[in-house]
Amino acid sequence: MRIHELDIAGLKLANNVFLAPMAGYTNFSFRKMCRGLGAGLAFNEMVSAKGLAFGGEESRRLLYTEADESPKAMQLFGSEPVLMRAACESEELSPFDLIDINMGCPMPKIVRNGEGNALMENPKLAERIVSECAKSGKRISVKFRVGVCEGDRRAAEFAKLCEGAGACMITVHGRTRDKIYAGPVDFGQIREAKEAVKIPVIGNGGVWNDKDARKMFENTGVDGVMIARAALYRPQVFAEILEREEPPFSELFPVQLQETKRLYGEHFACVFMRKMAAFYLKGRRGAAEWKRRLFTAQTTEEVAKYAAEIFGEGGAASPSEET
Repeated sequence: MRIHELDIAGLKLANNVFLAPMAGYTNFSFRKMCRGLGAGLAFNEMVSAKGLAFGGEESRRLLYTEADESPKAMQLFGSEPVLMRAACESEELSPFDLIDINMGCPMPKIVRNGEGNALMENPKLAERIVSECAKSGKRISVKFRVGVCEGDRRAAEFAKLCEGAGACMITVHGRTRDKIYAGPVDFGQIREAKEAVKIPVIGNGGVWNDKDARKMFENTGVDGVMIARAALYRPQVFAEILEREEPPFSELFPVQLQETKRLYGEHFACVFMRKMAAFYLKGRRGAAEWKRRLFTAQTTEEVAKYAAEIFGEGGAASPSEET
C-alpha cells in the first residue's frame, strides 16, 4: 500500500485517498462524513458552467460548503471554454482550492451535449477548455476515462494533453465510456497515463476495499486512489484503507441525518436519507423488506426510527419482527 501525504501544486493533502464527485450524492453532509472517516479530499457533485452563468439556484445549492471543509474541491462540466473560464473566475467558485473538469461522465444526456466523456473525442476543444480554465489562476485537474469504446487506447495521449494545457492533476477512470461502471478496470492504461506525465495521477474504478486499493497502487503506480460507489454502500471504506477504526452505522447514520436536515431541510433530508439507508443495507438480512418500509417513511423521524432498528448495536432486526 502507498498511503502518503500528497502535494497538488502547493495544495497539501493529509493523504491520497479521495472521495469522487457523484451526482445526487456528494453533498456537504455526505462529504463531511467521508472526511471524518479519513478521505484526504472530497469532491462535490458536478456543477454546470452554463448553470452558473445563468444564475441557476440548483448550481448554487450544489456548491454549498462551510469554513471547516478544507481543502475544498469541486467538479465543473461544460463544453464552452469561455464559460468554463468564467465559472472558474466566478465568486461562487472562489472558496474552492481545486476545480476538476469532468471529461469522464458517460451518461447520454451529458455526452449528447458534447460534455463529459464526449470531450475525449474532441481533443482540441478539450485542450482549449483546460487551458482557459488554467488561465483563471485556479488549480485545475481533469477526470477522464481510458477511452470511448472497447479497444480504444488514448489514456496516455490524453493525459499528456491535459498536463500540457495546464492541469496540475488528473484522475483516470479505468473503463471506457461504453462500459459505464461495469466490467474490469484497465490497469495497463492507467499505468501508461501515469508514466506519460509528471503531475499526480489518481486511479479510479473498481476500488471497493483495502484489497482493491492495494491492487490499484501495485498495478498502476498511481499517486492516489479515488473512491466512488463503494463509499455509497460503506463510507467506512476510507477508514479501512487508512487502517483506522471503523465506526458502525448506528453511530454514523443519526449524525448524517441531522446534518442533512440542518443544511437542506426536512423534505430533502427525508428523501435523501431513505436512499442512503437503502445503500447501507446492502448484504443485510431482510434488506428488500427493510427498503420497502424505509420508502414509506414520510418524515425524518420515521427514517430515524427504521434506521435505529436496522443499524442498532445488536445488528439488523429481522423485518418479520414487529416494528
